[in-house]
Amino acid sequence: MTEVALKGDEGTSASAGSAGGGVAIGQLAVVIPAHNEEQHLERALTAVRAAVERASFHLPGVDVQVVVVLDSCTDRSPSIAGGFAAGNPAWAVLPVGFRSVGRSRRAGVDAALAKAGRALRTAGAAGPMGAVWVANSDADSCVHEDWLVRQLDLAAKGADLVLGTVQPDGQGMHHQLVARWHARHAWIEDHPHVYGANLGVRASSYLAAGGFPAVEFDEDRALVDRLRSSGAAIVATDTTRVLTSGRTAGRAPRGFAAYLLGLAEA
Repeated sequence: MTEVALKGDEGTSASAGSAGGGVAIGQLAVVIPAHNEEQHLERALTAVRAAVERASFHLPGVDVQVVVVLDSCTDRSPSIAGGFAAGNPAWAVLPVGFRSVGRSRRAGVDAALAKAGRALRTAGAAGPMGAVWVANSDADSCVHEDWLVRQLDLAAKGADLVLGTVQPDGQGMHHQLVARWHARHAWIEDHPHVYGANLGVRASSYLAAGGFPAVEFDEDRALVDRLRSSGAAIVATDTTRVLTSGRTAGRAPRGFAAYLLGLAEA
C-alpha cells in the first residue's frame, strides 16, 4: 500500500487516494454494538460520553450522535443503555435480533447515517456523506476522552479511514497471556492491525465500499479490505488507543476474545 504523509501531521501517513479529503466534518456518529454486555457496558458508555463531551467542547460546530445497538440482549444491557439515552436526544438505542456483530454494526451505521444525512440536507450542505464521520467501538471497550477529537483531526487532514490500536485490560488476565500479547503487538504508527473496537471512517468512503458486510465475524477486516481496494486514504495509528476486555470467552465467533484464547492455548 502506497503511503503519503497527511498534511500537517508528521509521522502519520495515509494511503493515497482520499475520497473525502477536504470536506469538513459536520456530523459525527458513534456506533456501539452490544450483546449481553451488562458487565462492561456502563464503563464503555461512560467513556464514550466523556469523549463526546470533549469533542463537543473542542469542535462546537460538529453535531454528535451515539447509537447503541442491542442485539438479542436478555440481561441488563437495555436498561443500562436506556439510562444513558434518557432525556438525551443525541443518544439512541436500537434493539435488533440478529445475533450477528456484522449485521448489528451495519444496522447501527445505517441508522446513524440516516439521521446525519437528514440534518445535513436540512442545513443545505452539499455532498453530505463526505461530511459525516462514523467512529466504531465495542461494548466491552473503553475509549480515551480524546478518541473522537483525534479521529476528526486526522479526518481534517485527509483521512478517510482511521485504524486505531487496542490494549487488552490486564485485570483478570494471566501474566503469561499478557506477555504473549505484547510480544506480538507493538504500539506503533502504521501498524498492520484492524480492530472493530477502534475504527473510524468517512461515511462517503464507507458507503462506496458497501459498508460492513452482514457476517458473523471479521466484518471489520472485510470493510477495510474493500476500502483499501477503493483507494481510500487510510491512517493506522496508535494515537487513538482503546482499552478493551481481556476476556477469552467473547460474544462473536473468531472475535478478539477467541484470538486471546488462541494465544492462551498456544
